[in-house]
Amino acid sequence: MSAAAADAIARARALAPLLAAEAEEIERSRRLTPKVVAALVEGGFYRLLLPKSVGGGEAAPAVFLGVLEEIAKADASTAWCLGQCGVCAMVAAYLDPAAAREIFDAAPGILAWGATAGEARAVPGGYRATWRWSFASGCRQAGWIGAHVQIIEDSGKKRLKRDGKPALRTILFPVSSARFYDVWDVVGLKGTGTDDYSVDDLFVPERFSALRDDAGERRETGALYKVSTSMMFGLGFAAIALGVARATLDAAIETARGKTSRDLKTGMRHNNVVQATVGRGEAKLRGARAYLYAALGEAWADLEAGKPLTVDHRLALRLAATWTIHQAAEVADAAYHMAGATAIFRANAFERRFRDIHAIAQQIQARDIHYESVGQVMLGLDPDASVFAT
Repeated sequence: MSAAAADAIARARALAPLLAAEAEEIERSRRLTPKVVAALVEGGFYRLLLPKSVGGGEAAPAVFLGVLEEIAKADASTAWCLGQCGVCAMVAAYLDPAAAREIFDAAPGILAWGATAGEARAVPGGYRATWRWSFASGCRQAGWIGAHVQIIEDSGKKRLKRDGKPALRTILFPVSSARFYDVWDVVGLKGTGTDDYSVDDLFVPERFSALRDDAGERRETGALYKVSTSMMFGLGFAAIALGVARATLDAAIETARGKTSRDLKTGMRHNNVVQATVGRGEAKLRGARAYLYAALGEAWADLEAGKPLTVDHRLALRLAATWTIHQAAEVADAAYHMAGATAIFRANAFERRFRDIHAIAQQIQARDIHYESVGQVMLGLDPDASVFAT
């Protein structure tokens, strides 16, 4: 690991006291606090995946994952917002540099977007949109918001890409142009402020739009931008799951070291079941983490050598990310159960991590269909192409 990479991860680890102090307010307000956002901005964490050509870090994916892991150990909602908005910054690789600077150089330099698609009409000089989108994690801290739209031409037909598939374009506009809806009342990841937003007859200039993840429109040549935003989301969420599970298991171990059960004359740590739970949890967590980073390392080595990201790479990354999320959830469940009644008190943070890890596991990046698609490839069948989107 380079000195710069180690420094970024160390700086993320150093945020733990602040995040721990702000965690309750993040939960209560259902969004990141100003202190946390300021620390993330000042530390340059939102710019880790932004191209160097526009003042970003253009960090290797493993560095970004390491940062998310460390932050997730302290607060999953903070890590989730950073994971979402950090990946959104990759769209700058498809924008004119002047447009990218206008978005990311203006305070706070944060871009968010939703996970749903809508429509926009092609008009002279750009696009007009009237739509409502959902699942915009981090939108309450952002200065700019994005939306994914299918373009409707004057003829009424949908614009297609060169391969004949619908062109899903990402349009970008200041948050002041949108109306936001406070809908994020959920079980876990409560502090992400993943709200809805809408626009009414909004004109978006062409230069503030991109055919995201399309190699034909990509302006940057760096290896990072050969990885799709969809894939980076999946890898990032897996890293967040690892961080939450690590913190949950560590807390359970600490509890067991000092706790004595009513029906035991000795402490919990002398209980064989507790010992086995700790050992299995550690093995699962280390194994999942090693698998995730190994799959990523193999793909990244080829990308840095100038080779393309192959179907095999994409298959391996998607499988590793999905498996890691599921293994992390199992570890967190076992640790929560092991802690007994201690885990149900809010003061101990077990229940918050329990809710957060299951909110992560409910996301599209953790869906079971990924296993089915991998199996299809291994059996010589055609998988759902969207699972391995470049």
